[in-house]
Amino acid sequence: MKDPKAPQLERLRHRILEQDGATIDELYGLEPVFEPGSGPAAGLQPTEFVAVLCPWCGERLETRVDLTSADASYIEDCEVCCRPIEFSVEREADGALLSVGVHRVD
Repeated sequence: MKDPKAPQLERLRHRILEQDGATIDELYGLEPVFEPGSGPAAGLQPTEFVAVLCPWCGERLETRVDLTSADASYIEDCEVCCRPIEFSVEREADGALLSVGVHRVD
């Protein structure tokens, strides 16, 4: 005797298997995930290390710039004097790093 729930389970299994990543993200309210090797910035690294001078103490420090973030600016403390620095990130249309500016946060 056949299980009466078998056709329903098969339809449900088919619906689940045909879901793509974007549909699943939308269904659960998730943000898109950076997938290396895809999108307009396929050949770019997700982060770059940039040397800057602290606008407070003048010391050279290296910061990691997250190229997958949508934010154009962020605040980080100086590794030497511990004062807040605002980093302004400019990117090219393809997502490549164009420039990083530093400013005091007064």
